[in-house]
Amino acid sequence: MLAPQSPPTPSPAHVTAVLRILVLSTFVVLLNETIMVNAIPRLMREFEVTAAAAGWLSTAFMLTMAVVIPVTGWFLQRVTTRTAFGLAMTLFLVGTALAAAAPVFPVLLAARVIQAGGTAVMMPLLMTTLMTLVPPHDRGRVMGNITLVISVAPALGPAVSGVLLQAGSWRLLFLAVLPIAAAMAVFGRSKLTNIGEPQAGPIDWPSVPLAAAGFGALVYGLSGLGAESAAAAPLPPEATTAAGAVLVGLFVWRQLALQRSSTPLLDLRALTFRHFSVALGLMCLSFMALMGAFILLPIYLQEVRGLSSLQTGLLLIPGGLTMGLLGPQVGKLYDRLGAPRLVIPGAALTALCLALFALTDAGTSPWLVLALHVVLSAGMAFVFTPVFTSGLAVLPPHLYPHGSAILGSLQQVAAAAGTALVISVMSGHAATAAAEGADPTGALATGIRWGFGVGAVIGLLAVVVALLVRTPPVPQQPAEPETENDGDGAGTTTDKTAPTPG
Repeated sequence: MLAPQSPPTPSPAHVTAVLRILVLSTFVVLLNETIMVNAIPRLMREFEVTAAAAGWLSTAFMLTMAVVIPVTGWFLQRVTTRTAFGLAMTLFLVGTALAAAAPVFPVLLAARVIQAGGTAVMMPLLMTTLMTLVPPHDRGRVMGNITLVISVAPALGPAVSGVLLQAGSWRLLFLAVLPIAAAMAVFGRSKLTNIGEPQAGPIDWPSVPLAAAGFGALVYGLSGLGAESAAAAPLPPEATTAAGAVLVGLFVWRQLALQRSSTPLLDLRALTFRHFSVALGLMCLSFMALMGAFILLPIYLQEVRGLSSLQTGLLLIPGGLTMGLLGPQVGKLYDRLGAPRLVIPGAALTALCLALFALTDAGTSPWLVLALHVVLSAGMAFVFTPVFTSGLAVLPPHLYPHGSAILGSLQQVAAAAGTALVISVMSGHAATAAAEGADPTGALATGIRWGFGVGAVIGLLAVVVALLVRTPPVPQQPAEPETENDGDGAGTTTDKTAPTPG
């Protein structure tokens, strides 16, 4: 019997076209993750809802991402690239149109959930396609461009919303995005070609509700810790967090069991690759610190320094642009210098900036805050691009979708954990300062300083983990790993050029 022929190698122009479509589309959908932050006060007045209810517009988005992403590892291996892209953009467009026309608050909340479902598919699709198409020696440069999507889009969300809200109704947040997303969907669907062949395989249905309930409860519980509405929550955030952790533990146990006898929903063998696990740890710590800073900075600028939402948005734009502009340059440096020479200084610079933010008070100049935010964003750029590139590069191709799904899932958990931690610390110390006689602004400033201090400690832990990062060896030629059955159902890699665990 003749062996099946390998698919033809795509040309560089074809690779560039595919990635450009996915990058631009992912940027548009990720921008919406944080675009509602500045609109909450206006929505509270228009729909007559509490701050806690309005906050669900952001929480539900993050929650849906955490629920859907774990399933994408299985999903992306079983559908074509065009099918996955079409589903993601359709969900996002339906959600955006529904949000723009929402007559009541529950409809707007449902629209955000639909939007997030599309976003949750786009991010792993982009990462998996990149790792499949781009040769190892060029991944740093390309991943540098991806940094624009992963980090800059959420960072620019509050700034964009501040500008649009100044121009008119909150519905502009969706009406402005809708034609851009529609154009990307039509153009992408007409130009995008399929990468690889779908692999038919069963799905372990018990794993789906375990993943949804586990990651959903964990992110929901973490998001509620330290919030003002925690005491009035139907379920205590501590109990929800604990229940989520238990369910995630059961999900992990089931996946490990399925790896020995069947096909897991999320293949955790990616975690046996040491470089991937180290990169994952650094990514989690970095996102905890970054999301903590994103939460604290608008509160500080508006409630302590008295800036408007528009002024706050404009002040934060340079930092987001810095991260985006540095991404491609850091990617090129990664291809030349490797990961450690970039990640270690970047993590150290991030920790230093967070420590300096912890020294701010009610009299700190907004221009100094702007400068620190730009430097903080630069430090993060030197961390994210090498971490994503070196972490996924050690995995064999059949684990790319699962590695991307693991990374995306833990990114949401880390963001929720970072937010919960700094809000808890800020609220606690602000209350203590108020009880000791500080005025409301001074008490809040004290709490924010402690919040940034916790971020600095997380940043210091990231520096320690960054010391363990290594640049994976580049194989001489790309090759699909061949597997042999080792007796318990698990495959072992025999291709000499494929990455190996460790």
